[in-house]
Amino acid sequence: MDYRKNYENWLRDPRLPAEYKRELEGIASDEKEKEYRFGGELEFGTAGMRGIIGCGMNMMNIFTVMRATQGLSRYIKTLPEEQQARGVVISYDTRRNSRLFAEKAAAVLAKNGIKAWLFDDVHPVPMLSYAVRYLHTIAGIMVTASHNPKEYNGYKVYGEDGAQMSPEATEIVVGYIKEITDYLSVTGEEESPLIRSVPKEVDDTYIAELQKLTLSKEAVERCGKDLKLVYTPVHGSGYVPVMRILKQLGINVTVVEEQTTKDPEFSTVAVPNPEFKETLSMGIALAKTIQADVVFGTDPDSDRLGVALKNDEGEFVALSGNQVGILLLDYILTRLKEENALPANAAVVKSFVTTGMAKAICDEFGVALFETPVGFKFIGEKIKQWEADGKYTYVFGFEESCGYLRGTHARDKDAVVASMLCAEMVCYYTYIGKSVYGRLMEIYQKYGYVLDKNVSIQYSGLNAMKEMNAVVDALKTVRVERFGSFPVVAVRDYSASVRRAADGSVSEIDIPKCNCVYYELEKGSFICVRPSGTEPKLKIYYSIRAVNEAAAEEELKKASASVEELLASVKK
Repeated sequence: MDYRKNYENWLRDPRLPAEYKRELEGIASDEKEKEYRFGGELEFGTAGMRGIIGCGMNMMNIFTVMRATQGLSRYIKTLPEEQQARGVVISYDTRRNSRLFAEKAAAVLAKNGIKAWLFDDVHPVPMLSYAVRYLHTIAGIMVTASHNPKEYNGYKVYGEDGAQMSPEATEIVVGYIKEITDYLSVTGEEESPLIRSVPKEVDDTYIAELQKLTLSKEAVERCGKDLKLVYTPVHGSGYVPVMRILKQLGINVTVVEEQTTKDPEFSTVAVPNPEFKETLSMGIALAKTIQADVVFGTDPDSDRLGVALKNDEGEFVALSGNQVGILLLDYILTRLKEENALPANAAVVKSFVTTGMAKAICDEFGVALFETPVGFKFIGEKIKQWEADGKYTYVFGFEESCGYLRGTHARDKDAVVASMLCAEMVCYYTYIGKSVYGRLMEIYQKYGYVLDKNVSIQYSGLNAMKEMNAVVDALKTVRVERFGSFPVVAVRDYSASVRRAADGSVSEIDIPKCNCVYYELEKGSFICVRPSGTEPKLKIYYSIRAVNEAAAEEELKKASASVEELLASVKK
């Protein structure tokens, strides 16, 4: 691809808005920047597209958004008229240009004769997923880059079931998108009767659905008003729905006022990712001041929840996504069992990089556990499958990246319902004379300590994805017998759907394919290497089982050193 030619074509095109023209003129002498922006196209994968905001073919701007929407429109126009008529619902978060991109998407749909339901204000991912289902639209669009840095924005497409669009449908959409070589040719109809506001009842019924999922009403009534909970939306879209559901339940909440503003610069945090304790630092500081019990934080599109709580010494510790996940899993199953409401065919779903402790907990309760590739759409597919065949009843799904879902009102991770469940979980343990941290220690004592950690190796440039996949492909060709103290029991190659055991036996894996190498280690530990689907990062996941935290940390050091040696060898 001739990036210089592409750059010049865009720069000289009279259809290019003046502000974009000035932006391109500003990089006239920067060949590296021109190559990045025009040497490739922003990839539209199974999770949509995500990139740095700016002018260019490899950037997030009105033209890449409108081109993607035109491809989606062409796909919708191939469907039966009844499905076309159901339209598309569009939401967006607080990021730079999110509202603008949502409006441009709506305009393109309208130009194609497709009804567009557009939220009047920012709404999180789970509410977009819910709105698709409630309004019976044929698709949904969410403008967000989730927890990425402020320079990013993104565009996610949802299918009619409220889950992210299936790989099969996405492939067709991508085909239509690629046929549009003239980015600036796509136009929209911004003043159209086909563009409508999402009715307020969507918000009301969503909150009503969440209230049906409460598990400890009496504990909340007794302890909720005295609970000291600090919440920060980190300048994102979770502020209104999270505060509404907690207040409606009678939970006492103190909000971090400085972080309630819709600030696209996320000026109070380094990165708006609640997986990091630093992102919750203002909440923790406030919690110390008012002697609060727990801190919650949601990311810009409010599909991830970060939690910090007091340990036995009274110090706040930020829990990992895996720790929150096992606490919620244990709590949900415990309460359902106590209320004689645990279905006989209950099932839990997690991504295969999520903590191995989930299996021990599910086994204890006699609940089936299923694994999926990374990406909540695969959990959504399980829900859809079981609704159709009735073999299992979905009770909970989670990913290590702070994503959780109870209920089937949405088909993506939901930090609003997770906030509600975590708040009532605190009330429940307070009610029975325990603490959440104390319960976490009990879980470790009962099932054994598991240290879960992931490490990201940053890549850059146009070939980042190609380079990361090459590393993973190279790993498949190397025989590894042990990592640190752990013998390798088996290796799963998810791109080939096979499991190769150390004894030489080979079996198939019944799971959607993805480029990933997963090392099963002794005693239920594992190491997994995969390229991120949304960021230029090679991700390494460790789940280390040991007698206690200190022993696990020591084993992790040995295992990670082995992984570093292995990666160095395949990169040569």
